[in-house]
Amino acid sequence: LPNIMNSLIRTAARCLRSGATVCQPRLADGRLWPTSARLLCATADLQGGLGEMVKKDKVVVFMKGTPAQPMCGFSNAVVQILRMHGVDDYAAYNVLDNQDLRQGVKAFSNWPTIPQVYFNGEFVGGCDILLQMHQNGDLVEELKKLGIRSALLDAEKESK
Repeated sequence: LPNIMNSLIRTAARCLRSGATVCQPRLADGRLWPTSARLLCATADLQGGLGEMVKKDKVVVFMKGTPAQPMCGFSNAVVQILRMHGVDDYAAYNVLDNQDLRQGVKAFSNWPTIPQVYFNGEFVGGCDILLQMHQNGDLVEELKKLGIRSALLDAEKESK
């Protein structure tokens, strides 16, 4: 793997110096389409940046809008689920502010939709998966692994 990476880096550097156009496969039909080498490097930079972003905080959410003002129902549902568990301290990135971020995070996770939730740098899923984890109790356990005690545990004690 290191040899492949070094080869890719050398090739990218040559392409950038020459201002060349490179061909990149498109997933839909497998055909090759010309793409600017600079665009590919910008994409690689974004992917590296995303790798850092998802590891910076225990819980990271890429969403439409902000936790205070979600701009879609699915993003709102993720915020509400986290809030029910008492998770208020998390990084939230508004993909509506940056089209490159919006597309980049989809490529990074290989997941086509927003919102996207990460725990300790690991992709968890979107709204549907977080909702399922909430309903079946897995979310309480996953938060515990992060050192976060779910507020629902305290609510259960109070109701007994």
